[in-house]
Amino acid sequence: MSERQPRRAGSDRERVIRASEIGRYAYCAHAWWLGSILGLPSDHRREMAEGEREHVRHGRQVRTSLGLRRLARIVLLLAAMVGIVWLAGRVVG
Repeated sequence: MSERQPRRAGSDRERVIRASEIGRYAYCAHAWWLGSILGLPSDHRREMAEGEREHVRHGRQVRTSLGLRRLARIVLLLAAMVGIVWLAGRVVG
C-alpha cells in the first residue's frame, strides 16, 4: 500500500481560477498559457493597471451610493416620525 503524499501549498488543486483568467483563456489559449503557466508578464500591463484603477474607482462609487441610500432612508424615516408626531399633536391639541 502506498502512503499519501501531503499536498504542497502551491499545488494545482488549491489554485484559484479567476473570471479574468477564464476570459483570457477564451480569448487566446496561448496567451493564457504564456501568462498563467509560464509566468511571463503581459504586454498589456499599462492597460491592466488602468483597468484595476477603474475597478477601484467604481468600487468607491458603489460604496458611496450605498451609504447615501442608507442615509436617505434614515432621513425619510425621521421625516415620517416627525410628521406623525406633528399630526398627533394637531389631533390631540
